[in-house]
Amino acid sequence: MKILVLNGSPKGEKSDTMCITRAFIEGMEEAGPQEVHVINAIEKHVEYCTGCFACMRGGECAHDDDMKAILREITESELLIMSFPLYCYGMPAPLKAIVDRILPLSQMTMQKVGDRYVHVEKADHSRLSFLMICGCGFPNSRHNFEPAAEQFRLLFPERNTVVTIPESPLFNAPGAEPVTKPKLELVRGAGREYASSGTLSEATLNELSLPMIPEEVYASIVNGNS
Repeated sequence: MKILVLNGSPKGEKSDTMCITRAFIEGMEEAGPQEVHVINAIEKHVEYCTGCFACMRGGECAHDDDMKAILREITESELLIMSFPLYCYGMPAPLKAIVDRILPLSQMTMQKVGDRYVHVEKADHSRLSFLMICGCGFPNSRHNFEPAAEQFRLLFPERNTVVTIPESPLFNAPGAEPVTKPKLELVRGAGREYASSGTLSEATLNELSLPMIPEEVYASIVNGNS
C-alpha cells in the first residue's frame, strides 16, 4: 500500500504523536509490505489559502509553493494518515494550512449527500482511505478530541478511521517505558488489524483511547513538573 503521512506537529520528527504513528505503521508492515512517505508540515512552504477559489473554477492557485507537490502525493496515495497533536481542540496551524489548500481537488459545483451539501470531486478518489492519529497532553479522551475528530470525518466522510490517544507526552518521557511499551505494542497490533481489514474494531479503538496511567496520577505528575 502507498501511504502518505502528513505529520502536523511543529516538533517534526520529535513529535510525541509520531511515536504512535510510527508504531502503527510498523504493525502495518508486519502484515505486508508498505510504501511510506512522511511529510513534516513544519518543513514545507505552504501559504495560507486566500479563498479566491480560482483552483476550483479551473484556474491555477495564486501561490507557487510546496502545495502542488503535496497535492500530487495525496492523489497518488492509497492511504492518507494525518498525524498530529491536539492544539486547542484542533490541528496545529502548519497542518491546517495544508488542509485549507486541498480545495483544488474539488469543484465549485455542489451536490447533496445525505443531509448535507458537499463539493463535487474533480476526480475519482475512491482508492484513497483516510486515517487520523491524534495524541494530546490531557489524560482524558472524552470531551477533548471530539472537535478534531468531527472535522476530520466531515472532511473525509468515507473510508475514515480516527485513532485518539491521551497522555501522549509520555512517549518521549524518560522512565515512562513501563507504560508506553505496552501501549505501543497495542498500537502495532492496531496497525496489523488495519492492514488486514482496512478498519479498526470499536474494541480496538476504545482500548487505544484509554489512559496509560490513572488520570489523577498523570495530572499530578504534570502539575508537579510545570
